[in-house]
Amino acid sequence: MASDGAPVTPTVRPSRAGRNLAAAIAVGLGLGAVILVSLLVVHEAFIAVIALAAAVGTWELAGALRRSAGIAVPLPVLLLGGQAMVWLAWPFGVAGLAVAFAATVVAALLWRMPAGPDGFVRDVTASVFTAAYVPMLCAFATLLTAPADGAGRVLTFLICVIASDVGGYTAGVLTGRHPMAPTISPKKSWEGFAGSLVAGTVAGALCVAALLDGPWWAGALTGAVLVVSATLGDLIESLVKRDLGIKDMGTLLPGHGGLMDRLDSLLPTAFVSWVLLSVLVPV
Repeated sequence: MASDGAPVTPTVRPSRAGRNLAAAIAVGLGLGAVILVSLLVVHEAFIAVIALAAAVGTWELAGALRRSAGIAVPLPVLLLGGQAMVWLAWPFGVAGLAVAFAATVVAALLWRMPAGPDGFVRDVTASVFTAAYVPMLCAFATLLTAPADGAGRVLTFLICVIASDVGGYTAGVLTGRHPMAPTISPKKSWEGFAGSLVAGTVAGALCVAALLDGPWWAGALTGAVLVVSATLGDLIESLVKRDLGIKDMGTLLPGHGGLMDRLDSLLPTAFVSWVLLSVLVPV
């Protein structure tokens, strides 16, 4: 109660890392539950989750480009092409993904032609970037799912990224002193990265040994590389947002921003995971 008798409204303060931590944890757990249930019940349901994430991420990025830079990308083409990439990678592998991506690029070129030459290269370049950055990289999660032990591969990928995020967040909040990339992401610290590296390496060793019957050292190597990939993915999206002059890609997820603000570390890491696990733990 204030001194004048009026009730005081409690203020929700963000954590030292700049998030509404309670909302972020609740949303993260909810997303994790959806992913886990869909992955373990039927693989096609998990691919539907990937397809939905690709569509929402594409829509958010296209909206950010339009609002902040005046760049018009052909959203119908990108949404349809993105679904083709995600779903065709399931039965046809890399070949299906490559054909769908190439068809999307050609369709984007043709869609933009009637508007004339002004800004043609800019708009088409942004369209190709969007198609490659969101749905094409999402489709590598589909490729991870395809083998008989696909659930274990996907869980290894996700658990390593989550461990990296939790380890980095904890170490950064408690001991972060030395900025890693102050002009890109001021809150990232080398201490946080060290925490990510420890947590991700341990998670990788445990997951590959327990879920894929692979050697622990292959899991440790996988976890360490995925931490680097996840960190770089986060910094890449930060660069995109700084270039566009925005804080978040959207407002869909309380405590996180847009869905793209959660996909940032996952997108390149899905590709890296597929490559590493294909080489180190072949089917």
